[in-house]
Amino acid sequence: MLDILRLRVLDAVARTGSVTAAARELNYSQPSVSHHLARLEAETGAVLIRRAGRGVRLTEAGRLLADRAAEIIGRLDSASAELAAHVGMRAGRVRLAAFPSALGTFVPAAAVRLARAHPGLDLRLAEAEPPEALAMLRAGRADVAVTFHHGRQDLAEDGGVRLTPLFEDPTLLVTAGAADPAARDAGNDVPAAYAGAKWIAGCDRCRGHLLDLCAAAGFEPAVAFTTDDYVAVQAMVAAGLGVTVLPALALSAHRHPGVRVTALPGASRRVFAATYGEPPDPPATTALLEALREAAAAR
Repeated sequence: MLDILRLRVLDAVARTGSVTAAARELNYSQPSVSHHLARLEAETGAVLIRRAGRGVRLTEAGRLLADRAAEIIGRLDSASAELAAHVGMRAGRVRLAAFPSALGTFVPAAAVRLARAHPGLDLRLAEAEPPEALAMLRAGRADVAVTFHHGRQDLAEDGGVRLTPLFEDPTLLVTAGAADPAARDAGNDVPAAYAGAKWIAGCDRCRGHLLDLCAAAGFEPAVAFTTDDYVAVQAMVAAGLGVTVLPALALSAHRHPGVRVTALPGASRRVFAATYGEPPDPPATTALLEALREAAAAR
């Protein structure tokens, strides 16, 4: 049977890239870390690390075991926190991973609601785009992940992940021009009108959504710039460097005075709160989900 202490050592080495850094993080001596790694190799019968300059590099077997170790450690830590909350050792902790525009809009409102209803609950927040947030969820480094999906793809609740719908987030065409709230939903601008323009793309999922929208309009966009910073995107659009599409949530978090936005009928993304494992959820997770639903409904 694999020793959990040695798995923690391997996980630390994998994350930090060196025995020295892992020893510092774990408050061990370097010889102690090296000893645990040697014992783990003896137990598994596999070479797990190789020296690489002043650091170490995991072998294929080492990377496989380190990935599994991260999941095991995360689930054990979560179980420990949940059990502590149940038996009253402490009020409890809950961890939320969410993408930037969610953190800049309805998540703070959810945090306030949670604090009012459960003042002893310790909420931890982490910024992460959906793929990373879901990986954190599966590895036990987050209890809830706020994520989104475009279109009908990626909606299957696979691998133990369960999705709670929060709201529909419309997609908006963003072009240069004086901001005019009355013209927001005029609907007179469509992607095809900008087929010859330079386009600004965002994260991988957002870029895919942009390509799908333009393909439906009959053209392939000339992507001149790529950034997932929605503040930078709007500044570039306002400067005349290109046009883009953004979710309404991003524009609620920050609106540049030099851009004009127009709704694209039928184009949107769906925002979810994801949890992991079989129901029922732990009390702290359930409380956070309720606060997220309430904040989403109130926006």
